[in-house]
Amino acid sequence: MSALPPCPQCNSAFTYEDAGVYICPECAHEWSPQGAAPAEAAEKVYRDSAGNVLRDGDTVTVIKDLKLKGSAGVVKMGTKVKNIRLVDSDHDIDCKVDGFGAMSLKSEFVKKV
Repeated sequence: MSALPPCPQCNSAFTYEDAGVYICPECAHEWSPQGAAPAEAAEKVYRDSAGNVLRDGDTVTVIKDLKLKGSAGVVKMGTKVKNIRLVDSDHDIDCKVDGFGAMSLKSEFVKKV
């Protein structure tokens, strides 16, 4: 009996083969036996409101007034945000905004400088 490879997602040793693909019963991940990289493993591309690719450390400008939840403050249109950090969550950008401190922004509300 040949040994099947462990799951590339959760490293479970309990994988099985069905209809030409390997399946992990623990995390339900499926992958091809040819070893092709799964589509979800591809690096996510973050884009600003104009379609420009964003990278960690970029400087962006806010394109509309943004109300802050839990506060009466507003981040005004045109505010420059330096040294952004991209994260995989609902709000794509973690940053520090002068006068407001650390916050998260959505990439659709910024433009790369």
